[in-house]
Amino acid sequence: MKRALISVYDKNGIVDFALNLSKLGWEIISTGGTSKILKEAGIEVIDVDQITKFPEILDGRVKTLHPNIHGGLLYKRDNEEHVKTLKNLNIDSIDMVVNNLYPFEETVKREGVTHEEIIENIDIGGPSMIRAAAKNYKYVTVVVDSSDYEMVLDELKIRGETTFETRQYLARKVFQYTAYYDSLISNYFNGLEHSSFPETITFSFKDKQELRYGENPHQKAAFYKEVGNLEGTIAGAIKLHGKELSFNNINDGNGALEILKEFDEPTIAAIKHANPCGIGSGKDLIEAYNKAYECDKISIFGGIIAANREVDEELAARINEIFVEIVMAPSFTKKALAILTSKKNIRILQISNITKKDYPNFDIKKVLGGILIQERDTRLLGEELKVVTNRKPTDEEMEDLIFGWKAVKGAKSNSVLLAKDKGTIGIGMGEVNRVWAVEAAIQRAGEKAKGSVLASDGFFPFKDSVEALAKAGVTAIIQPGGSIRDEETIIESDKNNIAMVFTGMRHFKH
Repeated sequence: MKRALISVYDKNGIVDFALNLSKLGWEIISTGGTSKILKEAGIEVIDVDQITKFPEILDGRVKTLHPNIHGGLLYKRDNEEHVKTLKNLNIDSIDMVVNNLYPFEETVKREGVTHEEIIENIDIGGPSMIRAAAKNYKYVTVVVDSSDYEMVLDELKIRGETTFETRQYLARKVFQYTAYYDSLISNYFNGLEHSSFPETITFSFKDKQELRYGENPHQKAAFYKEVGNLEGTIAGAIKLHGKELSFNNINDGNGALEILKEFDEPTIAAIKHANPCGIGSGKDLIEAYNKAYECDKISIFGGIIAANREVDEELAARINEIFVEIVMAPSFTKKALAILTSKKNIRILQISNITKKDYPNFDIKKVLGGILIQERDTRLLGEELKVVTNRKPTDEEMEDLIFGWKAVKGAKSNSVLLAKDKGTIGIGMGEVNRVWAVEAAIQRAGEKAKGSVLASDGFFPFKDSVEALAKAGVTAIIQPGGSIRDEETIIESDKNNIAMVFTGMRHFKH
């Protein structure tokens, strides 16, 4: 007779599964709460202590950790010595394990949970048992996901056993399951020790979303969600309307969010290819939108609009005048949704707590042969702003300089932008030469450059950028400082009555 050991925390579907196994002639071994619920359903069950000849001890910490369990799982059925050993020790086969683990993930995310509660939800016996069964998948079936119950039962009904391919598939799921589970635990302990960069590192992601393709149609892609609070993220967004998100949608949308989180006042960020094509702040969103739109009326077409306030009817009508891929906001009025959803394919994302900033995670970049990990760039300024020119910025200029400094963080380096009245008017980004970025920003701003201010994510290596800005009528500059030629740029700024402020901090975004 075939025997299955069933011990699950999540009991969804387990009664029906066990009942069908029993009808197929399988003997059921079980533990604790699982045994109780199966018996109540009228299923004949052998308690695990009848197999181990040893009671559960230490409040259930030890119950399946026994040779009578692991021997029955791990022996090779075609090895005469193994078979002989089990016969001599009076250990019977266990041919299937059905198990899912204590809810460590749910526990660690729970509000007000204690360290002691978290520790007690680290499963020991379960991982040992399913890993043993998975190691011996040539002979043993192991099920950790209730979605696989039906498939296993169908094969047993048709063939009398599961196929090798199925057992291998189920074993793969086990090792992914335990790896994920252990990564959650290791990261919890990293947090206890404030260990940002431990000797080895693991990451926990789940809920795979298949994507049509990656950055290009010939590339396969998928989206996995991080474990934890997903408020204020693309992963935690609710799609209210439109097509499924693509790889580029998700990447570009994240770029929009990263920019938006720098601003507290009503702000609109218009994004194209993960770069800003317009950013505006104002007394309300419609004023902010007009500023963002006017920065680059062409590039915003087919882009992403992100707002840090509720989208109302007036703003929705303005957005609907052009084609955009995505509109993101913390909420939408009913009339706004009615207007926006009149376009079939536009994606509308509701992102709660869209300005949330306190994410305990890292920026990760895959490179050939490894990964680069860094802390997120969450700081805005160094210790204090330093005016290095003879002329100090006016109050109005300083407001625009700070606005520009927040905005330029979100553009790909080398990047600069011109700002006026808390709106971008010309953006230069992604250049290998800073003066080229300056020239691009000036060209895009046109006549509007006169009286504007410039923000630069990195220092000026030469005075040529200041010369170009002076010719365009720019009145103030904010930059990190730190070049060996800082004095040259300061002298050139003084020569042209341009105020220059050093932040003491750069914001490269490669």
